[in-house]
Amino acid sequence: MASLPSIIPLFPLPSLVLFPGITVPLHVFEPRYREMVADVIESHGVIGMVLLKGEWRDSYYGSPDIFEIGCGAKIGAVKKLDDGRYYIVIEGVSEFKIRREIRERSYRQAEVEWCEVKPSEREFDDETMDGLREVLFNYLGDPALEAWRTLVEERGLRGAELVNFLSFHLDVQPLEKQTILEAMHNRADCLIDVLSFKVEERRRGGPPSGPDTVQ
Repeated sequence: MASLPSIIPLFPLPSLVLFPGITVPLHVFEPRYREMVADVIESHGVIGMVLLKGEWRDSYYGSPDIFEIGCGAKIGAVKKLDDGRYYIVIEGVSEFKIRREIRERSYRQAEVEWCEVKPSEREFDDETMDGLREVLFNYLGDPALEAWRTLVEERGLRGAELVNFLSFHLDVQPLEKQTILEAMHNRADCLIDVLSFKVEERRRGGPPSGPDTVQ
């Protein structure tokens, strides 16, 4: 994707898995990431959101392991506080794969390959839409009716927009969201599989999962 830079800073977090089209506010307080924001807003404005993996707590202030698939984000609104912290708003733009890391700054950078998904691969047929609706209703229960009405009927979300919204906002584990992110154009089927498993787990008396609403 020619419009996106080939080298971007990485912002690893333990629980945030970003998806294209999703807007998120972030509080940036660590010195290395303050430096990152200052550098990025003076250049291309893109950062790479990646999920930490394994025993990241043992080396958080170093370079803990991360997943190689992440989501690039464009920095929008920026507010710098007097003490150097930032409040920023980011929007997911595209998935990427890390090719190699670059250690030249206090923060991590990487050369990435952008994973462009063709427009035709972002949509899905009515059967998949019906399957997604059914599993969402089974997962959320009664609140799914209002959520579906708001997202699909009022806001008109379909295809990748709908799947990305649900994948981000539903209360499933970060590792499950990472699996959905990595599914790329098969994301709808992966989301259905994840929710179906959790519904079945609930029926079998497993640990409770899922919120009562989608925001």
